Amino acid sequence: MPDVVAHGRAPDVRACGSCHRTEGTGGPENASLAGLPAAYIAQQMADYKSGARKFAGPPQRGPVLLMTAIAKAASDADIQAAAAYFSSLRPRSVVKVVETDTVPATQIARVFYMLSKDGGTESIGERIIEVPDDAAQFEHRDTRSTFTAYVPKGSIAKGEALAKTGGAGITTPCTICHGPDLRGVASIPGIAGRSPSYLVRQIYDIQQHARAGSASALMMPVVEKLSHDDMISLAAYVSSLKP
Repeated sequence: MPDVVAHGRAPDVRACGSCHRTEGTGGPENASLAGLPAAYIAQQMADYKSGARKFAGPPQRGPVLLMTAIAKAASDADIQAAAAYFSSLRPRSVVKVVETDTVPATQIARVFYMLSKDGGTESIGERIIEVPDDAAQFEHRDTRSTFTAYVPKGSIAKGEALAKTGGAGITTPCTICHGPDLRGVASIPGIAGRSPSYLVRQIYDIQQHARAGSASALMMPVVEKLSHDDMISLAAYVSSLKP
């Protein structure tokens, strides 16, 4: 494990493993890096550094502001070492997608949701509710943490149709670029089995031109017609697959 992943570099480069976990599993608040192409990871760091990758806020999300600051402070050697390390790791399935009308009540824990300490349930509405199965374990940066993502009923089937057919012109089949199993091709990242919360944010950010890097430019015509419900459905289906 490179030192920049394990310890970072004072004063401004935080250890990559402190947020993305040392095995690259990440969480709902950020990206799972395990198995992503090294060139893709390096390009995202360049996009953060140049300002081409932002959050569609306002306000800007804390994790995005932090990544921007780290990217500006990181050396090329830091970035290449971290990218090579995370790309060498095998992605693991840590998210269980559950279709439902009713979800456990939740509360905000800094930058992610956790089950409410008061218990209770509520209607899911048009949302994805993704929570760690053990909030304390996740807060302690345990790479064995798992998550449950609650999605509206019917989301997975609708998302599968969109991903495989494009929904009669609504979008482009995901398999064309991300591969038949959505596990990526060459420098194009795999998206199967990743956090649905993260996927929806990225689709929305690209649609709103907040992510404007070279790879995002290719995604613009793919996402421009997607509705909020389409984004949820696509993310639900993609996340239900094995990475």
